[in-house]
Amino acid sequence: MTVSDVLLLALGALAVGSGALVVTSSHLVRSGLYLVVSLGAIAGLYLVLGAELVAWVQVLVYVGAVVVLLLFAVMLTRAPIGPSADLDRPAFPAILIGGGTGLGLAALFADAFHWVRYPEPEPGTAERVGEQIFGAWVLPFEVLSILLLSALVGAIILSRPDVGARTSLPGEGPVGEGPVEEGVDA
Repeated sequence: MTVSDVLLLALGALAVGSGALVVTSSHLVRSGLYLVVSLGAIAGLYLVLGAELVAWVQVLVYVGAVVVLLLFAVMLTRAPIGPSADLDRPAFPAILIGGGTGLGLAALFADAFHWVRYPEPEPGTAERVGEQIFGAWVLPFEVLSILLLSALVGAIILSRPDVGARTSLPGEGPVGEGPVEEGVDA
């Protein structure tokens, strides 16, 4: 067993463990921080595999942008910071579905590849990755960014009833009722 094998196993265990804590934590902010650890471990896996560009994109885009977006959404929507009873769900169905899906995928991969060694492709370069992202994949990339932005704006609007609400001016009654006369009881 080489050093890279040990690093792959350790970072994989860290990614899976913190990923499990993301979905089982009853604290929303702690769940976001566990997500940072999980995504950072995945970036470490990319580094061990020799894909430095993908690792740094992982850190910049996912750890930097998506988690900051998540934390801003938590702050703007006034989500509870402490433990929330709404986040506690029975774990058995999730374990059953997740375990079944994992075993099904493992059986599918074992059957598809029949444990045969395939030749390794030539290593990618930053130029080839850039050509793919800004060539064939530019439309899905931009659609995803618009989707994330609209989801954040929608979360803000749904969680803040005071945004866009008309307030009454001094001398007016409640919204929709016209002016209030002094000394007249309604």
